[in-house]
Amino acid sequence: MSMAMMEWLLEAALVAGIIAALPPALRLERALSGLSKDKSAVMDSVRGFTEATKQAEASIGRLRATADSASRSVAEQVAAATALRDDLRFLTERAGVAADRLDTGLRGGGRPPVPEAANVSPIPRARAEQELLRAISRSRSA
Repeated sequence: MSMAMMEWLLEAALVAGIIAALPPALRLERALSGLSKDKSAVMDSVRGFTEATKQAEASIGRLRATADSASRSVAEQVAAATALRDDLRFLTERAGVAADRLDTGLRGGGRPPVPEAANVSPIPRARAEQELLRAISRSRSA
């Protein structure tokens, strides 16, 4: 999932929390306007206020949990993307070197030089390929 998508999801969660908090807030406003009518209305208003407060607290808790979860998810994806970016940068540099060798070999009229085994590092390439495969599988599952 992209960073922009995570931001949209977080914003959607925030909007949902605000929407969920609107009915209790409206009830609270109505209850406060009825305080001056009579004592029984005051008691009902106090009960409504208590209920609205509890619902608002529950909504805030859910909103915090959603925001924390989204924040952790974004941080994990940023870390994975950073590692993938570094691996792709390495692979791009290696491909550039290989292309230069091939070009030099072809322009020289001879066969392109064969890379020496000592110059090829299979470990970063394998790691980059694994990260790339993980990123592709994540994007397909999302």
